[in-house]
Amino acid sequence: MLSYNFKYELTLLLRSRWIQLLSLILVLLFGFSTYNGLKKVETRQDSIIKAKDEVKESDAMMLKLLDSVERGMEVSASSWTIPSSPMAVGNYHPRVAAMEQQPMSFIATGQADLFTHYVKPTVSGDDASLNFTEMTSPVQLLFGSFDLAFVIIYLLPLLIVAFSYNVLSSEKESGSLRLLASQPIGLQHWVLQKLVLRFFWLSLLVLVSLTLVFLVLGLDPFGEPTTFFGLVGLILVYMLFWFALSFLVNIWVGSSAKNAVALLGLWVLFVLLVPSILNQLGNSLYPMPSRNLMINEMRTMKAEVTEKQNEILDNFLRDHPEYALNDTTQSRGFYHRYMASQNLVKEKMAPILDSYEEQLQNQQNWIGKFKWLSPAILVQESLNRMAGTSKENYENYRKQVVAFAGEWRQHFMPFLYNNKDFSQLDYPNIPEFNYEPKAQNSWVSIPPLLLIALGLFGLGFLGSTMRRTHSIIMDS
Repeated sequence: MLSYNFKYELTLLLRSRWIQLLSLILVLLFGFSTYNGLKKVETRQDSIIKAKDEVKESDAMMLKLLDSVERGMEVSASSWTIPSSPMAVGNYHPRVAAMEQQPMSFIATGQADLFTHYVKPTVSGDDASLNFTEMTSPVQLLFGSFDLAFVIIYLLPLLIVAFSYNVLSSEKESGSLRLLASQPIGLQHWVLQKLVLRFFWLSLLVLVSLTLVFLVLGLDPFGEPTTFFGLVGLILVYMLFWFALSFLVNIWVGSSAKNAVALLGLWVLFVLLVPSILNQLGNSLYPMPSRNLMINEMRTMKAEVTEKQNEILDNFLRDHPEYALNDTTQSRGFYHRYMASQNLVKEKMAPILDSYEEQLQNQQNWIGKFKWLSPAILVQESLNRMAGTSKENYENYRKQVVAFAGEWRQHFMPFLYNNKDFSQLDYPNIPEFNYEPKAQNSWVSIPPLLLIALGLFGLGFLGSTMRRTHSIIMDS
């Protein structure tokens, strides 16, 4: 009976031109979304390269000025920008702290349209004022990005719905269900076989289309075999979930129209409503502290410490005797007092920043507890991890930048407090930022998705009793 179903389904699909149409649709969708994702990655990478080139040009000018100053030559530059001053180097010649693009970043835009991919920390700046957000059009954010993740999560289920909503109802409406009932196979097994065969054909088309698109666009699908096979496995399990829903609806509901409406309603529920509701509940239960209030409080603190900078400097030097000068002819200037006060502001702001991060973590934990309610959330999370554009990736990047900003600041502190000039010999020792991607398991969503799909198949079998089967046949 299985071989008969296989031949019958293949003949039916070829006659209806479903396979040809699906092949064309999948190639177009995968092709355009992959191309669009590659262009976005290329744009981000080009901006990083441009910023680094600007730093190289700036450094070349800095070294020329240093050479002239060390030779005792007169230079045409403002006194506060001459690089013999360590604060001038730290403020006007910062390094690019970039979040380098990963090999599979084109898969999912993720948080890349919200957060910047490079910043330039300065020695007199503070960590709280580092801007990690990016100016983006609200219209673009509303409609999202047409990337591979969008096709997989939003559009592929709709193709599955169109491919499988009337597996049983079409036989019932054509009057052939009574003839099928005379065959030595249960109705549930017959529907399951038809759906499994359609799942097989669609999976084959997806795999071939995806591989073809990657090769045409110059991507090596096996260059990152773990990620590529993880992507394929995730797509197949996500497809299996939607076929399981189709099995459930075909067995439980009835007519083709009702099946289509039910499956579209489930698509709206799992893909749109559940993620939106969880996000809104997370914001309501764990509201983020006002960033404006935090900035105002920081400004107030800075104003307060400005009036006490001399006292703060004395306390700072008392805590850091290595910066205390034995030469009484040396004076302390603006930057000596300013940097000491910045350290105090940073210490006082730490509890406020910690509360901000704690609420953000609470929101993520809340969504993490209930993300299994929507397979779309599980798949989006995994695709973002594969692409290196998840919230965890950007939080990891932010922490690395903050650490580098502290390293950058500390590098110039001995120059400042020991009143030592910056020279050409000191240039090779300037700290450089090296981004370390966060290692994440992108396969983690596959087991729960597989369990959910198998559970739906089991629910379909349990709910489809012989009495229900008999009533379906009689109604036909």
